[in-house]
Amino acid sequence: MSALLTPSRIEAIQQRIERIVERLKPWSWLWPPMAFAAGLSSFFLVDRQQWLGAALALGLLFAWTLLLSEGLISRWLSRRGHPTPPRGVTTFIAQMIHQETLFFTLPFILVTTVWNSGQTLFALLVGGMAILSIIDPLYFKVAERWRSLYFVFHAQCVFLVLLVTLPIMVHLTTGQSLLLALAITILVALPSFWHLLKQRSLKRWCAFFVLTLLLAYGAWLGRIWIPPASLWMTSSALSPGFNVEQRLPQGSMALTPQAISENGLYVYTAIRAPRGLSETITHAWHHNGVPMDVVELNIDGGREQGYRAWSHKQNFPEDPTGDWRIDIMTGTGQRLGLIRFEVSDDAQQATLADGEIRASGLSGLNLRRFVPGSPNDEEARPED
Repeated sequence: MSALLTPSRIEAIQQRIERIVERLKPWSWLWPPMAFAAGLSSFFLVDRQQWLGAALALGLLFAWTLLLSEGLISRWLSRRGHPTPPRGVTTFIAQMIHQETLFFTLPFILVTTVWNSGQTLFALLVGGMAILSIIDPLYFKVAERWRSLYFVFHAQCVFLVLLVTLPIMVHLTTGQSLLLALAITILVALPSFWHLLKQRSLKRWCAFFVLTLLLAYGAWLGRIWIPPASLWMTSSALSPGFNVEQRLPQGSMALTPQAISENGLYVYTAIRAPRGLSETITHAWHHNGVPMDVVELNIDGGREQGYRAWSHKQNFPEDPTGDWRIDIMTGTGQRLGLIRFEVSDDAQQATLADGEIRASGLSGLNLRRFVPGSPNDEEARPED
């Protein structure tokens, strides 16, 4: 092995890499739109061409493996007297990988974000990171001067890769994917706080351990702000009746106390998920901010318009007037959607449950109509 990796050969390889990098730099502006197009293609085609999504995901994970081992390779070469890769070259390669990751995952985040919730902040964070990755002076300044912040930036990209690709590649649920992504991300982020252990004292070891626990606990508490990147609500409706054969809401009524007591209320949601992915979602009812009922629904992925699931609530409090909110959540507490309505004695002020199916979020653009083919229909129908 040492005969093959002589200093002259390693230096020749590094010079070749440097020449390739110099040739690529003038064309580096093409990389972000290409990565975004790849993410968009994977988002729309993964159900019909799963190999495409899997190939893109494996390529990203392989690139991350190389990036994570860059420090180990440099130390290994240094200890044996070989020249190490120049920082500028490795930073440029890392920038390309960051751009690929951020712009590849951005379509998943944009579509699955519930924009009238705290998930908007997470989506803006990802968008801001994507912009930072293409502004060379700012990106290289962070990489050179603020290494801890740069490593946190890197860890966030790892989290996005895992969050998006795990459900696609191995059909993990969004909850399982979130837990695994958080665990790996914390392990990746810890080296940025390694300076706490420069003095190997018991106090610093305890501080490092406590910091790890705080990171894990804080990340888990913030899961409601993280979009389930492979699962989203495409449409919703409120109605006094439901056509089970056609799986469609029907009828219309003003939501007065008398009307909902006599008829109850149907909540219809269409949830989109990759084919082969099975999930448990919930309709969580709140009255004036107070939790009331939680209805579980089991869904399977694959249908283009979404897995059509509905629940029927008949048990309302004695005085149901006021503001109502229905949170559509995953089993681990990630928000998929939000439905609000008002029950009032005045029919003019009460919300009208007209059975009209309204598109949610960016699903209203209906870009999937350009993709041919239509999977089989699905349904779920729990009662309260």
